[in-house]
Amino acid sequence: MAVAWGSYSYNQTEDALRVEVKPRTLNEMEDALEYEFEDLKPDSVAVTLKWEKLAVPFRVSVNEPETVIASIKNQLRGRAQYSWNPLNEAAQYCLSKKTNLEESLKWADQSIQIEERFENLDTKADLLAALNRADEAKKVRDHAMEIATPIQLYSHARQLQAQKRSDEAMQIFKTLVQRDPQTVFGHLAQARIKSAAGDFDGALNEARAAQAVAISDQQKQSIKSLIDRLQAKQDINK
Repeated sequence: MAVAWGSYSYNQTEDALRVEVKPRTLNEMEDALEYEFEDLKPDSVAVTLKWEKLAVPFRVSVNEPETVIASIKNQLRGRAQYSWNPLNEAAQYCLSKKTNLEESLKWADQSIQIEERFENLDTKADLLAALNRADEAKKVRDHAMEIATPIQLYSHARQLQAQKRSDEAMQIFKTLVQRDPQTVFGHLAQARIKSAAGDFDGALNEARAAQAVAISDQQKQSIKSLIDRLQAKQDINK
C-alpha cells in the first residue's frame, strides 16, 4: 500500500503480491531489519528477512530473457537506437539465449546501417546461421572477414577457441597469416598454428617475432607468457 503507515490501515485487497512462507527462529537477536541474499543464480535469488528472533526465507525468480529483452526494447527507444554498439549488443544477447532472433536480425541490420563494422556483420552472420539461412550467413561472414583488421581476426579466432571451435579458429589464423604475416597478430597466429601442430621451436620463433614488433608493454608482457609456455613445450592453444 503506497500511502499507509504500519499495519493500522492495512487492506488485503491492495496487496501487490502474497506468498506463503515458513518462518524459522534465529539463534541470535537481530536488532535491525536485515535482508540476506544467497544462492545467486541468473534467474533467481534466495532472500531471507531477519528481524529480532525471526527469519523469513523466500525465493525471488524472474524470466531472465523475457525481462532483459523488455528492458532492451525500452532502452532502444532512446539514444541507444542511434549508435551501432547498443543495437549490436542487443542482438548478441538474444543470439546467446537463442530467442527473439528475427527481431535481433533487424537490430543487427540497423546497427550495420549506422556503421558497418566487423562486429555487427559477424553478429548478423551468426543470426542468419541460427535461422538456418546458411547461404546468406556465408556471404555476410565473408564480407566481415574482408573488412576485419588483424586484431579483430585474431580476437575472433581466440573467441572461437574458447567456444571449442578449434577448426574454425585455425582457418581464421591461416587467413590472418596470409593477409598480414609481419604484424604482431600475424606472427601470433602463425605461432598458434605451429603450436597446434607440435612445432614448438617454430612457434617460439614466431612468438619472439611478435614480441619484437609489439608496441605496448602490456602486449609484450602478454606475449612473454606465451614464450614461456612454448619454451616448456606447451601448446599455447590449450
